[in-house]
Amino acid sequence: MVKHTDQHLDAVFAALADPTRRAMLQQLEQGPRSVGELAEPFAMSFAGASKHVKVLEKAGLIHREVQGRTHHCRLNAAPMAEADAWLKHYRTFWNNKLDALEQALKDGD
Repeated sequence: MVKHTDQHLDAVFAALADPTRRAMLQQLEQGPRSVGELAEPFAMSFAGASKHVKVLEKAGLIHREVQGRTHHCRLNAAPMAEADAWLKHYRTFWNNKLDALEQALKDGD
């Protein structure tokens, strides 16, 4: 089994579980955005967007920099690599199982 820090991985998956947060991360792929800009497509308040940003920040998926009253966010995709490594273990497991099933079906012909 892949070694990981449970709390950190839990935070990443929890952050990615919400479609609004995933959409915010997609916006950040284009470059830094303010919290207000992240909120715009969802017609949500700054406070609502800020709650989503805090979850993403806790998971390490974004970095937030405060300049005066403006909070600028930028993407940090590195924690997704840890999640991908965890999933890779199971991807390999299921690929092996499906390959064995395919071979068993061929052998049965």
